[in-house]
Amino acid sequence: MPPLSSRLASTLLPVSVLMVAMASIQSGASLAKTLFPVIGAQGTTTLRLVFAAIILALILRPWRARISKASLRPLIMYGLALGGMNLLFYMSLRTIPLGIAVALEFTGPLAVALFASRRAIDFIWIGLAALGLWLLLPLGKTGGHLDLTGMAYALGAGICWALYILYGARAGSDHGMQGAALGVLVAALFIAPVGIVHAGTDLLRPELLPVALAVALLSTAIPYTLEMIALTRLPAQTFGTLMSIEPAFGALSGLIFLGEHLSLLQWLAILCIILASIGCTVTAPPRQPAQPLVPAD
Repeated sequence: MPPLSSRLASTLLPVSVLMVAMASIQSGASLAKTLFPVIGAQGTTTLRLVFAAIILALILRPWRARISKASLRPLIMYGLALGGMNLLFYMSLRTIPLGIAVALEFTGPLAVALFASRRAIDFIWIGLAALGLWLLLPLGKTGGHLDLTGMAYALGAGICWALYILYGARAGSDHGMQGAALGVLVAALFIAPVGIVHAGTDLLRPELLPVALAVALLSTAIPYTLEMIALTRLPAQTFGTLMSIEPAFGALSGLIFLGEHLSLLQWLAILCIILASIGCTVTAPPRQPAQPLVPAD
């Protein structure tokens, strides 16, 4: 057996890499929010996806993929879901804190994981997720006066995330890693008209382009690379469990970079959704690991 220090290092390294990836994603979201006053959430989404498409095209060379008639539809649906997810998530950030938006968006993949299951223990995770959502609603008396429209956008992003998982699995099966680059390209083409109509020539302001490039790097290129490294070195269950704490990273990023303070009940709501996601991952039956996809947020 390898010495304890080597085994510990082999475990800590991928875990640390995954933590950095999650911090990068949420830092990118915080940076993106600073562009909203100038080009809006629509323009910010457009610049992020365009730059991400260029970066991933250079890295993954998607033009080498062979696209058949049968694989075209799931690829387009994957790209549309990715574009919608990014746009709706950024739209939600206009009026609700980052940590809460991430927690609400997480209900999408959680629903996918729970939908096909009928085991009794899964009703515990459904109950925890429902409790978290109830605590975030004004009826739950969070005291935070959350904007219902912003919450609806975040939940809509969660629905798109669920579709992204379902169609992304097919796109990944058909095209491997190149499917991710193709999906981001479709997303950019889908969202670009929305951003152009909203922001117009402001999208080309030179002082904004370095920030938009940084958002694309922090939110897509860097975490995508780091998550792929972690995926090859961690069991799928461990990877999924660790990813479940991403709403906490979102809340901390919002607090540190944007000064978004949450109430105790809002922190409790985020914790409920995190625990539901962790519980669903830990108790899930064994399955083949899915093709890694581009980070959602």
